[in-house]
Order: sequence, then C-alpha cells, then structure tokens
Amino acid sequence: MIDNVIEFVRKRNYVLVSELGQGACGKTVLLRDDVIDELFVCKKYSPYYEEHKQEFFNNFLREIKLLHDVYHQNVVRVFNYHLYPERLTGYILMEYVDGSDLDEYVKANPSTLADIFNQTINGFCHLESRNILHRDIRPMNLMVTNDGTVKIIDLGFGKRVEVVDDFDKSISLNWWCEPPNEFMVKNYNFATEVYFVGKLFEKVIQELSIEDFQYRSVVRKMCQINPENRYTSFLDVERELLSNKLSEIEFFGQELSSYRTFANALTKHVAKIENGTKYTDDHEKIVTKLESAYRNFMLEDEAPDCAPILRCFLNGGFKYHKSGFNVFCVKNFISLMKSSNDEKRRIILANIQSRLNAIGRYEPQKFSDFDDDIPF
Repeated sequence: MIDNVIEFVRKRNYVLVSELGQGACGKTVLLRDDVIDELFVCKKYSPYYEEHKQEFFNNFLREIKLLHDVYHQNVVRVFNYHLYPERLTGYILMEYVDGSDLDEYVKANPSTLADIFNQTINGFCHLESRNILHRDIRPMNLMVTNDGTVKIIDLGFGKRVEVVDDFDKSISLNWWCEPPNEFMVKNYNFATEVYFVGKLFEKVIQELSIEDFQYRSVVRKMCQINPENRYTSFLDVERELLSNKLSEIEFFGQELSSYRTFANALTKHVAKIENGTKYTDDHEKIVTKLESAYRNFMLEDEAPDCAPILRCFLNGGFKYHKSGFNVFCVKNFISLMKSSNDEKRRIILANIQSRLNAIGRYEPQKFSDFDDDIPF
C-alpha cells in the first residue's frame, strides 16, 4: 500500500574528515555530522572485482541486518544505512572507534590484558546469544578504544545460524593461523570461533612474552586444534572465567540473602519462556529498568503486576504469575546491584540466567492478521 510509505526527503550532509582504508569489499572513510558534532565511520560497498559484486552485495545486506540486531558495548554499533540495489552499492554509517587494534593496544598497555580478554569474551557471548557467527576473526577486527573498551568490528562475513546445516563451512578465507581440525570436514561453528579468539590472545601473549596472564590455561584450552578438547561455546568460556573469579570475589551474608530472595521470587513467577526469548545481558540496563519499575509500586507490599520486573531480564515472550512479587526484595536487589562492581554484577546475572535456563520453553503463537496496518 503506497499510502503507508513514509518518505523522508530532507538530505543530510556530512563532512569528509579522512580516508581510513580500502578493503576487498569497498572503502571506509571518516565523516563528521556538523549538526550534532559527531564522527561516524562510513563503509561504502564497492568490491575490487566486478564478478564479486552481486555475491558480496548479499554479504553487505547481511552485515546491516546482523548489526541492527546487536546492541552491546563490545560490538561496534550501526546507526544508519543507505542502499542503492539497482547500482549494487550502498553505505553503512557506524560508530567511530577511536583507538587501535588488539595487538597495538596491549603492547602499549600490557597490564590491561585480563580486562581486554574478559570484554572480548563478553562481546562474543552476546553475538552467540543472538546465534551470530562472525566468521572473520583476525587481529584487525578486534579494536580497543583509547579508554580501553573492546569493539568487535566487521561482520561482513557474519552469518545467523538457525539449523545444524548453517554450521557448514561455506567460506574459505586466507586464515592468519593454523585452522582447526573441523575445517577438514568443512564445519564452522561457535567452537571454531572460540578457537580463533583463543589464537588471537595466544599470539599476543607469545609476542609480548607475558608470563603472568591469569587466564593462560583458559586460552590454552580455547586453542586446542581438536574440537573435542576445546570449549564448545563462549558461554562455556565465560562460565570458566566466572568460576575462576569466585575464589577472588566474596559475597557476604546480606548480599547472598538479597540475591537469593529476589532470584527465588523471579523464578517462582516465570512459568514458561517462549523459544527465541533472549536474556538481557547489560547489567546497567537491568538496574535502570528495575529502578523505573520499582518507582511505580514502591509504596505497595506487592507489585500489582510483576511483568515489568520480569522484562528487565527477559527480552521476548514468557508466561508468568501476575501477583505476589514482594516489593521489599526488589528494593534490596536494586541496592545489591548498585553497590556491586562489574564483576559481581556479572556473577549475579550469570546465576539468575542459570536459574532461568531450568524453566520450560514453549513455541510462540503465530498471528496471520493484524488489526492495525498503519506504520505508526
């Protein structure tokens, strides 16, 4: 219906700051938006070889779709795109990462390696939670900002996996290190991604002769060429990291009580979780949303409807018991989260997600007709 098409005709102008590079699929430049005084990276689709133009254009479209589905501090953000399918070209406007690649950053800041490793695992855990394979893990695609924030970039070869067949190795890149054994059977899965991330950090550790890296044994297991001896997922790696930290991080009586009372109430009120529902893994966002929900029932003994509490942790459909969620335990949990450092928050969230994993799943209901067909 043509009446439902909303056309934005005002043109926005950008100032070219500099050229950043030319790759196999096009060129990248740095632009400035004078209206909001912000810098953006603009990636133009323009392959070297004409015969690759149609094939790689589909990769370009896939990269846009994948980036729009991820929002995590350790994955580069996409802000906008402009497509010209009739010319087989287009542009992506992305977050500008003011920093350097992994090798250069750690060389200048060797004491940060453990933190950089943790952030990297967190970023790839997020991609894995969205069923996204990066498929081009190499040193130049792992950036670190000047303030020490890891950014996973370049999902041009990325792929969303839905069924087992999606793990077939459908691309052959010029890999920078020895490929793992599963390449012999043309397989590429999340364990493969674990391998290449491990090799990245193994390379840094060896080149900089770092002897006291606390996660050396974790990296060693990530780099096992035989997948049977390797972690099967980034979630497994994250759990290993958390278990290592448990000996260093203590939870005291009141902290444990606040967590357990809230976690018990949360899992008691979630009856079933819809297949496809994701967990919110941004602890800052969880605290903000919980505080917002709490303000609406803080004068009550129980929340009139606990759905706003559950939506702080579940991004998608679920079935739940509406009433009976104690307001005081929500208050105590918010205080616990606000008084905890990032490591403690991650442990708390990992434990809650472990509880949610034990809850039954159900298939989403399908709707063929909608009452409202207007765009806004």
